[in-house]
Amino acid sequence: MAGDKVVSVSGKVSVSGKASEGFRRHRVAVLVRHGLLPIEVGIVHRIFGEARSAAGERLYELVTCALEPGEVRTDTDFTVNVAHGVEALEEADTVVVPASGVDYDPGTERSAGRLSPAMADALGRIRPGTRIASICTGAFVLAAAGLLDGRRATTHWRSVDDFRRMFPAVELDADVLYTDEGDVLTAAGVASGIDLCLHMIRCDHGAAVANDVARRTVVPPHREGGQAQYIRRPVPEPQVSSTGTARAWALENLDRPLSLRELAARESMSVRTFTRRFREEVGVSPLQWLTQQRVERARQLLEETDLSVDRIAAEAGFGTAASLRQHLQAALGVSPRAYRSTFRGSGVELTVVS
Repeated sequence: MAGDKVVSVSGKVSVSGKASEGFRRHRVAVLVRHGLLPIEVGIVHRIFGEARSAAGERLYELVTCALEPGEVRTDTDFTVNVAHGVEALEEADTVVVPASGVDYDPGTERSAGRLSPAMADALGRIRPGTRIASICTGAFVLAAAGLLDGRRATTHWRSVDDFRRMFPAVELDADVLYTDEGDVLTAAGVASGIDLCLHMIRCDHGAAVANDVARRTVVPPHREGGQAQYIRRPVPEPQVSSTGTARAWALENLDRPLSLRELAARESMSVRTFTRRFREEVGVSPLQWLTQQRVERARQLLEETDLSVDRIAAEAGFGTAASLRQHLQAALGVSPRAYRSTFRGSGVELTVVS
């Protein structure tokens, strides 16, 4: 089914070009190294592999490749047999570089901050304009290749000091889950790889597809990249109240004006205590979280309903169409009308550009 070409840049969404001819699955190549973390490779395959069109077609084609085909060591007691070599990178639309256990060994090439000749050759095979992403300390590979110079990036919080020392030209943000610089993206650690993959699917195919993948894999559907990487209180301590009840209630009442005082009262806390506890548990302020949830609700309604923009603004809690346009523009770089025209329907061909 032909549709408008979708261009995803820095998490923004826009519509351009004529209707494309036919549909081709987006090719994702996962470049693994000795010492690979099996969970990170599995995350990429599982999240992208679950993305489906409205007709039930797989939207991504995935391939795992190594510098040399064959047996690749993991950081556990088993190995992985990788059938493909670096030639798989030449046809990829997205390349993902997960972490390796050897990244934590001071005696490896990481300590020198440069690529091995084999890795340099592999990355040199990637076509210009291909989207490249890293998970955890995979960011060291991208940085050593110069792909992160002058750009925002993140890596695992335990590795930030080494990263800053080795790559001063990179604008390292040590506190976030992931960064999106258009054609280059980085995730902080294992679980944030899930968030980054969902983010890329959301940019490619919209919130409805990403939310469906989240449901299939039983993970949270949306965590903003700017959310804190290290949350001090991810689960409530015994006999300590959390903010979960207030958050659940807020999601059921997004169409209403919601104040901090009202949310705090749901947990029988002062505003000050509630705000502090909320940030410790969620990683962002209550008002930032509310805005994120309202944008997500608006995206869902734009994709799945024929409601007017005014009605969607009211249902999502923005009040007016002007307010909705302002927040959607800030979050995605498009108007409600453009977003709806892009993500209603299925079978569009997706192109990521630099």
